[in-house]
Amino acid sequence: MSAPPPLHFVTRFAPSPTGLPHRGHAFSALTAFHAARAAGGRLLLRIEDIDAARCRAQFEATILDDLAWLGLEWETPPRRQSEHLSDYRHALERLAARGLIYRCFKTRAQVLADIGRAPHEPTAAYRGSALAPPAETHLLDEGRPFAWRLSLTAARQALGDFSGLAFMEEGAGPNGEAGVIAADPARCGDIILGRKDLGVAYHLAVVVDDALQGISHVIRGADLFEATHVQRLLQALLDLPTPVYRHHRLLLRPDGKRFAKRDRAETLADLRAGGVSAAALRGELGF
Repeated sequence: MSAPPPLHFVTRFAPSPTGLPHRGHAFSALTAFHAARAAGGRLLLRIEDIDAARCRAQFEATILDDLAWLGLEWETPPRRQSEHLSDYRHALERLAARGLIYRCFKTRAQVLADIGRAPHEPTAAYRGSALAPPAETHLLDEGRPFAWRLSLTAARQALGDFSGLAFMEEGAGPNGEAGVIAADPARCGDIILGRKDLGVAYHLAVVVDDALQGISHVIRGADLFEATHVQRLLQALLDLPTPVYRHHRLLLRPDGKRFAKRDRAETLADLRAGGVSAAALRGELGF
């Protein structure tokens, strides 16, 4: 006999309105929707629109229309990250007050060059440090752009060790990882948590949102499994609860590649215009 569902099962579907939804989005949304329904729980919709340069109101409108066409139901109104920037700034300020983040003035090219000079580090795992106060003040006076990076060195000192960090995986990572997973934030390096010109970054916003919305289960694609390692670290540093994670397989195109907005994958709007019914698409996707 299977275990009873948790008393408070809350999950979310969290699209970014940077393009039009495709089959991959439908599969992920339906996975979360049916998980919530099976558990007698709640499905929340979160619009992750902090990237003001790429997010568009018309994309959000299409997302809502497509989800309704698919037959999904969610609690209203959805949480729009752009309406809660103060929550994320407050979290960033808490980390800054404890000396856990530092200003990084290096360009992307300089960061990539530094990574290349450290072949013992994982790919794209940048490790840096704060500048000495005189040098930092000089660059700030010049108006040089910078990013706020999480200091793994300071984080390790604050927690004593990363060995106690773990998360529960009820689905599977890209290599079949499941069960209790030891978090390894070091593989991600000193990630960017905010920028002077763009505000906060995804990793910080998502852990703050999950906590504020009382998310008990994060259900998302296996492509975000690696992000869980550093998100677990941020939860520990900010004293936030850790949800259960349930990563699902990625829906693949006939050529074996994943569906992606940048590849101009056939959108749900295209399918609707072509006469495909929601019931037919749900059946095609296994629902």
